Amino acid sequence: DTLVLQCLVTGHPRPQVRWTKTAGSASDKFQETSVFNETLRIEKIQRLQGGRYYCKAENGVGVPAIRSIRVDVQYLDEPVLTVHQTISDVRGSFYQEKTVFLRCTVNSNPPARFIWRRGSETLSHSQDNGVDIYEPLYTQGETKVLKLKNLRPQDYASYTCQVSVRNVCGIPDKSITFELTNTTAPPSLKLSVNETLVVNPGDNVTIQCSLTGGDPLPQVVWSHSPSPMPHNSLIQGGNLTIWNIRVEDSGYYNCTAINNVGNPAKKTVNLLVRSMRNATFQITPDVIKESETIQLGQDLKLSCHVDAVPQEKVFYFWYKNGKLAKLSDRLVIIRNDPELPPVTSSLEIIDLRFTDYGTYLLPPTIMVPKGQSTITVREGSRAELQCEVRGKPKPPIIWSRVDKEAPMPSGAMTVETSDGKLHLERVAREMSGTYKCQTARYNGFNIRAREALVQLNVQCKYSHRISLLPTTM
Repeated sequence: DTLVLQCLVTGHPRPQVRWTKTAGSASDKFQETSVFNETLRIEKIQRLQGGRYYCKAENGVGVPAIRSIRVDVQYLDEPVLTVHQTISDVRGSFYQEKTVFLRCTVNSNPPARFIWRRGSETLSHSQDNGVDIYEPLYTQGETKVLKLKNLRPQDYASYTCQVSVRNVCGIPDKSITFELTNTTAPPSLKLSVNETLVVNPGDNVTIQCSLTGGDPLPQVVWSHSPSPMPHNSLIQGGNLTIWNIRVEDSGYYNCTAINNVGNPAKKTVNLLVRSMRNATFQITPDVIKESETIQLGQDLKLSCHVDAVPQEKVFYFWYKNGKLAKLSDRLVIIRNDPELPPVTSSLEIIDLRFTDYGTYLLPPTIMVPKGQSTITVREGSRAELQCEVRGKPKPPIIWSRVDKEAPMPSGAMTVETSDGKLHLERVAREMSGTYKCQTARYNGFNIRAREALVQLNVQCKYSHRISLLPTTM
């Protein structure tokens, strides 16, 4: 409905009127209208917009005048009917008793009245000793349970839960029906793959989620966490297919079957797309921090780590001057050094000798080319941000946003580039801001990452011109 509240105000000078809600602060729900009008109007009011509204008038003379009114938004949702069955042994399993609980839940304002029917017959405690109707203590009026004790043949029937707010504000009654049979059963599932599935980027992946039980026939749905289902996926029945899978499509895929009997059945697949990025290379002791040269006769450790999926499947191979390093008593490989990140490979050179020489290293530096610290482009066009890096070997560049808690345009929080150039296609105004480029820990020096800043300004696609024309009276 449309809510219209009017505040009739008198006073001299004419008072200023302000509407607030509940705690006296301006409500977020007023964004579509002015809070300073004498009339407050809310189109298509929602249930969360109910509450106490305050009209405050002040003109600087005396104390402000305040009046309030409570707005009660009334509604009745569709009820949800779930069925739970319990089987218990009686007298040492000579026979079994089955008890069925039909649980009807609804959201409403004011609280709904519940009516249970078997077929066309209205059920109550007094009419049938095999029936118990009660409200759970913790549900605050939105749930009614129909208990069928020690199920009898006549209890296999059609049950209806009818909910009513007694036609308040013209809201009609609503109902839901369940057919209880001797085959009624909760859903069960099986998957065509293991709980963890590792695939290569670019693969087409199909996961079959098959029903193995459930009456009535369950509905099968797929979901993905933490993000929505990828756009390159298709669901057909219980089958999920993802074409040309990407690293960002990794995550937990949930297949859920629901038929409102018992609890939903759920199977989860942890889908991992193989990847390797952010290679880092470290020397111990650090020649920059601890000394300017590496002394003969000392021990030296070279450590290599890469962020990978799955991490535990990474294998490292050490080369010296392009050839596979030959291990010996002086050349030892250490895996999972406790002082380093998990799954890191270290090559320890004991009693360093002149023959151990190899590629020399230069610490990295980074800078923004002259005239490139501020980039201005028009909305919808292409932008290129650039940082120059030096070092031997030359490390990759990691880009991120500085002034906004927002991901990069690609959706990731950071983007790694090998040439120091960040390419942005079809830039939008929300891409404006400061971008940071920094060196990845790659070329062996255990020093703080070098960084630089680039400012991106995005101009509006269209500009408007306003002219004032003189008029004659």
